[in-house]
Amino acid sequence: MGRHEGESKTVSGAEIIVVTGGLGFIGKHFVRRCLEDGRFVKNIDCISYAADRSVNAEFSKFKNYRFYESDICNLDFLPECDIFVNFAAESHVDNAITNAKRFCETNFLGVQRCLELVRLKHERERPLFIQISTDEVYGDIRDGSHTETDTLVPSNPYAATKAAADMLVQSWGRTYSVSWNIVRPTNNYGVHQYPEKLIPKSAWRMKRGMPAIMHGDGSYIRSWLHVDDTINGILTVIEKGSRNQIYNIGSTEERRNIDVLRRIAGVLGISENAAFVSVADRSGQDVRYSLDDSRLRGLGWSPRRKFDDEIIGIVEQLDNSRFI
Repeated sequence: MGRHEGESKTVSGAEIIVVTGGLGFIGKHFVRRCLEDGRFVKNIDCISYAADRSVNAEFSKFKNYRFYESDICNLDFLPECDIFVNFAAESHVDNAITNAKRFCETNFLGVQRCLELVRLKHERERPLFIQISTDEVYGDIRDGSHTETDTLVPSNPYAATKAAADMLVQSWGRTYSVSWNIVRPTNNYGVHQYPEKLIPKSAWRMKRGMPAIMHGDGSYIRSWLHVDDTINGILTVIEKGSRNQIYNIGSTEERRNIDVLRRIAGVLGISENAAFVSVADRSGQDVRYSLDDSRLRGLGWSPRRKFDDEIIGIVEQLDNSRFI
C-alpha cells in the first residue's frame, strides 16, 4: 500500500480487516461493529478459556465473516487484508503474577510472529498494523495523566509484556517500514465481559450471595471506559489517525475500586456489609491510572457513555452462562 507517516487510511466497506482475538471482550465488540457496517472481517482466535464461543455462531451468520482457529504464536499465514488489528492477548494481571510464561509467549512472541507475517508481504500489499495495548504500560501516576511520549514503567508482568510488544511494533516500523498505530485504552467495561474482571466478577458473586473480593482498602483508582467508546476510538485512529503514532483512549470517569463495588451493590440492593470483603493487596498494585487523550480528541473522538448510567443495565442483565 505504500502508506507513509502522516497519511490517513480510511476504512470502507470494501476493505478487508483481519482481527486477532476477535472472540475476546473488546475484540468481539469490534468485530460486530465492523460486520454491521458491512466490512469484511477475518477473525483469528485460539478459543482460549476467556473466549466467547457463542458469539462466533452469531458472527458466522454474516456473509462478510470468516473464522480461523489459531494461536498467533503458531500462525503460519496472513490472510489477505488491508488492516490488521491485534487484540489477541493474555490480560488478567492475577494470572500473570502467578505464571507469566503464557503472557510472554502470547503478548510478546505472538506479536513478533504477526509482525513478521506482515513484513514478509510485498511492501505494496502490507496491511496497516494496529496494536491494541493498555494504559498499564505507563505504570501508575498519582497526579496528572500520562501522555503518549511518557516513559514506559510497567508494574507487573502483564504490563511488561504489553510494553515490550509496543517496542516491537515501533521497531518493525523503523527497520522494515511496517505501517502501524498503537492504541492504549484505559479500563474497559461493558456487556458480556469475561467474569475474571472486576465488574462482572463482583456482580456475579453478589448475585450468587457471595461477597465480592476487594484488594486492600479499595482506594486504588481506575478510569472506566465503555467498550463502545473504545471501539469508536480505534476506528477513529484507523480512519483519521497519523500513521506510526500512538494514541491513548482515556476517560474522565475515575472511580476508586471500593466505589465501583458500592455502586454494584446499590444496583442489586445489597448492603455494603454483605457486598464485599477485603483481602491483601495484589503484589505490585498500581495506585492510579490516568491517560491524557488529547491527541485522539483532536481527531474528533470523545467518550459518550456515562459510567453511572451504563453500570445499571450491565449489572442487571449480567449473564455469565455463555462462558461456562
